[in-house]
Amino acid sequence: MDVTRELARFVVQSEYRSIPEAARRETVRSLVNWIGCALGGAKHEAVDRALEALADYAALPQATVLGRVERLDTLHAALVNGIASHVLDFDDTDLRTLLHPSVPVAAALMALAERRKMGGAEFIHAFVLGVEIEGRIAHSICENHNLDWYITGTAGPFGAAAAVGKVLGLDEQRMAWALGIAATEGAGLRQMAGTMAKALVHGRAAQNGLYAALLAARGFTSSEQAIEGPHGFAKAVGRGADVRALAEGLGESYQIMRNAYKPYACGVVAHAAIDGCLTLRAQHALETSRIDRVRLTVHPKALELTGIKSPRSGLESKWSLFHSAAVALVRGKAGEVEYGDRWVLDPGVKALRERVEAAQDAGLRQDEAHLAISLSDGRVLEHHVEHAVGSVANPMTDAQLEMKFVGLAEDVLPRTQVDDVMRLCWSAGGLEDIADIARMCVPRTPGADRPTQDMEAL
Repeated sequence: MDVTRELARFVVQSEYRSIPEAARRETVRSLVNWIGCALGGAKHEAVDRALEALADYAALPQATVLGRVERLDTLHAALVNGIASHVLDFDDTDLRTLLHPSVPVAAALMALAERRKMGGAEFIHAFVLGVEIEGRIAHSICENHNLDWYITGTAGPFGAAAAVGKVLGLDEQRMAWALGIAATEGAGLRQMAGTMAKALVHGRAAQNGLYAALLAARGFTSSEQAIEGPHGFAKAVGRGADVRALAEGLGESYQIMRNAYKPYACGVVAHAAIDGCLTLRAQHALETSRIDRVRLTVHPKALELTGIKSPRSGLESKWSLFHSAAVALVRGKAGEVEYGDRWVLDPGVKALRERVEAAQDAGLRQDEAHLAISLSDGRVLEHHVEHAVGSVANPMTDAQLEMKFVGLAEDVLPRTQVDDVMRLCWSAGGLEDIADIARMCVPRTPGADRPTQDMEAL
């Protein structure tokens, strides 16, 4: 089967009316979550460093850097907004593949939207298709892939290329080329965990996919068997994954419906353990001084991906199951603040972290965990988390997504502006110009009608 060609044909021939209402609705929820994460990450040091490094090399000020007054050319805006929306590790996730679906697709589309006007329905249609393609790629390779590679860095460019290519109106030939170019641009090593380069992987996925579609639109060629070829993507980064099913059932169901949203600002495989800690803390009014030992039983992926016992920084702590459990018990929450340097170095958190033990059980799901907390009076408190909050089986509500959005954005934008952005996101499907959302994300001084800086002067 010519998988690359089949995927290209599906994207080109897809019509908006064929997208189920439930998938459109989930896309809007994904947009709300993504914009909130991008605003929350806007002031992160990684974004500051990226802007310092790239500002002198950016071209025309074509697109908004969400949550900032700076403007960049379209390609660099996709990169930086991709970095910002992932750097807190708060963005959406497919729990089976660990793909972060929205970052590559949304960052590429939103940057392009300020260069090429697109309505809300067109944006949502392209978004759904982008997630569909990258999701199918991710599912085909994840079993043999995730140990060494960040799957968003490898599969994500396909999603961005498909979404942008749809908006650009690529024909089947050019769409196949776009997917081929995306195939050869995939990258992202798990060794980057705990560093700024992890967020760079996700930003580059957006930028690479955007590059791919723009090049293909001008006739830039690639292999038409980029995915399935004997020296293609599946062989190179999927360790020979079987891709025969990749194009089966297209249009019958949609990957966007697998999207899960994070209530905690860390690796998603640690979320079930956090849920359990918070539940026992609340049920028993736990004081950490009474805790002798915390025993966690989790899926093997939780230890493989978040097994850092003694994190040295906030970024590293996002990949520490031990820190996640300890800080949740100490603080009663696990938001972005709890994964900053202050709480990583806090003596109480450090002391409790040393008393956290973890064992793996392959019989558990990735969103499942068992906890046993031994107290100084000899009691043992136990709790089983069947599905972590935010998973597909236990989803966050719209109200919870809004609370998360406000918590991330209120230190970046005035509260009235936060509410305005959120309203625009929820009404995205009916917008005449989706870029209105990006323009609303530029910080303004209280009471001002314009941004704090003349964008076109930058």
